[in-house]
Amino acid sequence: MEFSVSNKAKRLTVILIGVGLLFTAIGVFTSMNDHHFATRLLTNGLINSFFFFAIGLGALFFLALQYATESGWYASVKRVIEAVAGFLPYGMALLALSLLTITFMDGAHIYTWMDPEMTNPSSHHYDEIIAGKAAYLNKGFFWIRTIVYLAVYFLFLRGFRNRSLEEDRVGGTEIHFKNYRKGATFLVFFAVFSSTSAWDWLMSIDVHWFSTLFGWYTFAGMWVSTMVVLVLLTTYLKSLGYLPKVNDSHIHDLGKWTFATSFLWSYLWFSQFMLIWYANIGEEVTYYMMRIENFKILYFSMFFINFAFPMLILMSRDAKRNVRILTFVGLVILVGHWLDVYIMVSAGSLGANAKIGFLEIGMALLIAGLFIRIILNNLTKAPLTPVNHPFLDESIHHEI
Repeated sequence: MEFSVSNKAKRLTVILIGVGLLFTAIGVFTSMNDHHFATRLLTNGLINSFFFFAIGLGALFFLALQYATESGWYASVKRVIEAVAGFLPYGMALLALSLLTITFMDGAHIYTWMDPEMTNPSSHHYDEIIAGKAAYLNKGFFWIRTIVYLAVYFLFLRGFRNRSLEEDRVGGTEIHFKNYRKGATFLVFFAVFSSTSAWDWLMSIDVHWFSTLFGWYTFAGMWVSTMVVLVLLTTYLKSLGYLPKVNDSHIHDLGKWTFATSFLWSYLWFSQFMLIWYANIGEEVTYYMMRIENFKILYFSMFFINFAFPMLILMSRDAKRNVRILTFVGLVILVGHWLDVYIMVSAGSLGANAKIGFLEIGMALLIAGLFIRIILNNLTKAPLTPVNHPFLDESIHHEI
């Protein structure tokens, strides 16, 4: 069945983009005299470009995971996963633009290690710790790594998509086994890049601090946000009469993935926090001191939202099959993980000067509107049910 974007959906995206532009303009106008305005503007660009880029990347990872494990259940929702992953090139462009602007401004007080004064021994701003990390944290090597990350993700995305469409035309199992091999190969790259890119783009904002769990923690937040988007998009399509082959068991499985990845994120949040708190080493606890002193209510509320809501509401089998419950919990989790990224970036770049106002809400709504519109357009470019997937029959009869 071919999908077409309804006028109602188009109006929703236009409203989101319009309100986002209005709020952003108000935020810019009311903050221009703020000494921290430029840093605040670029901080929000990084927050939102990374957050939505990460959802697209999470969908690519989830697609590769299904290929590598030769899962059968997902075939009926494969095109939904591909549509979300299809946002990745746009997310890459937004993220690259954000990082490039920050780089040209010598870090813009976000990546302080980009400021040449920090590594100049004759400067009053010389920082011995930053200078000691300069072999890794320097503009040239940073951009080499960034370009490699984005190029690898793009090439795998394009390959998976082209083979998926080709499979619709020619059928057979040859393409399936090629995707199986490529999926496994992608997971090897992703296992490394998901951590190192988190170090580069997020952890290096707090350049004096590091955590061996940070890459996994960031990955878990990305994964659960992706699963929420997949749940919301699948149930939305079902409500319009699309995806007739998707049954309650498919929805249940997506709900289970959301539940499980929420617990994974919560476990990593607690593990990182507890180990650093218990050791009480000065150069490690500074990361949490900054966040607890300046974001105490928001920081712990964010954890409660992202942990307690899935645990208390999605525990039962019936809840994972209830569209209204999944939608409500999903939206709450999505906002909670946006706050997670907001605190990760803002606490390091702005510290006590960070706040949520028109600028923050406006930029989030603006990119959210673009994100939704692009994904809906992606759904129109291929049949919603893959025609010749070898596991399609298994997926149609999927019952748990």
